[in-house]
Amino acid sequence: MERNDVIDFKALEKELQDALAADEKYKRENAAKLRAVEQRVPSYEEFRSIVLASHLKPLERKDKMGGKRTVPWNCHSTQGQPSQDVATEISQEKVLFQPETSAEFYRDWRRHLQSGPERYQALLQLGGPKLGHLFQTDVGFGLLGELLMILNDHVRPADRMTVLGVLRSLAGTGRFTLNLSLLSHAEQEGCRGLFQKLQAMATPRSLQEGDGGLQEEEGLLQELLELYQIH
Repeated sequence: MERNDVIDFKALEKELQDALAADEKYKRENAAKLRAVEQRVPSYEEFRSIVLASHLKPLERKDKMGGKRTVPWNCHSTQGQPSQDVATEISQEKVLFQPETSAEFYRDWRRHLQSGPERYQALLQLGGPKLGHLFQTDVGFGLLGELLMILNDHVRPADRMTVLGVLRSLAGTGRFTLNLSLLSHAEQEGCRGLFQKLQAMATPRSLQEGDGGLQEEEGLLQELLELYQIH
């Protein structure tokens, strides 16, 4: 090995930890989904609650409710609530959204992107191929509906092809059909509204004049209508 070839062990360790965390999260939520299906929970809300609480562990006898607690019992509930000094530092620093793993996406999506427009621009910035790579195993419980709602709220005619690309990549992720079936009523309406807007953004005159690019877009749109079960 040449002298200039230095291995960054800290970066490798962080990448390994992120990959392990993402894998553990996927297995935990997948097991919770299967348990909820076996229990035949009566509503989507109860199903969602079971999966979102999959990281929690039952209290044991040694756990005391009134004693001094140095570590929060539910670390997930305190995420996104930093101290005032840390919050000030984060707000002053412009964070570039460039996740390399699904774990990094979840973390930065919640921590740094607070508004709808910010999240919409982040999705456009990543684009379909990158999102498809990040979530090739599974989009993750609840996230598909959230992404569809963001796109529906902020889609613009100039972004039409990019949004279609994002939708195509999401449809190619693992367990897409299952995640689609678990959308809430509001998310289903948001998905339907998004496709109605995308259809309305087409230019009939351009189609009649034989615009090959637009015809390709329309072909992709028709394919996505089937994949997202929009009738």
